[in-house]
Amino acid sequence: MSNATQNSATPVSDAMRAAGNWNPNWDALAELDAGYTEKFVAMGAHAMQNCGLDALTIELIAIAVDASCTHMYAPGTRRHIRKALELGATRQQIFGVLQLVSVLGIHSVALGAPILLDEEQKLATDGPMQGTY
Repeated sequence: MSNATQNSATPVSDAMRAAGNWNPNWDALAELDAGYTEKFVAMGAHAMQNCGLDALTIELIAIAVDASCTHMYAPGTRRHIRKALELGATRQQIFGVLQLVSVLGIHSVALGAPILLDEEQKLATDGPMQGTY
């Protein structure tokens, strides 16, 4: 960390920017409340530095998070895939992570299918709902 970064009110954010790990979507947040943003990014940085996982495992988890259907952050996915490859991950390992995380979307079907069956039965026995739309 440089002296300028150490003397900054936002050293973690500054270091992330310098390393190319800053998400530009955080710029507006940092403009609105730099202190809050610093705490937010510091929390993630602390977890990554102190979790006891090796760098490759962290990158594979980061791929899963960024590629997940609830996040879908392409720049982060790209950055973490590149870093994982640099750390020795194989195409099969990375694709395996992508396959594993893809099942998150199945929960929509798992939630909705029983409700569909239930509501079809209720319509058949009770008729249309009153007072909607």
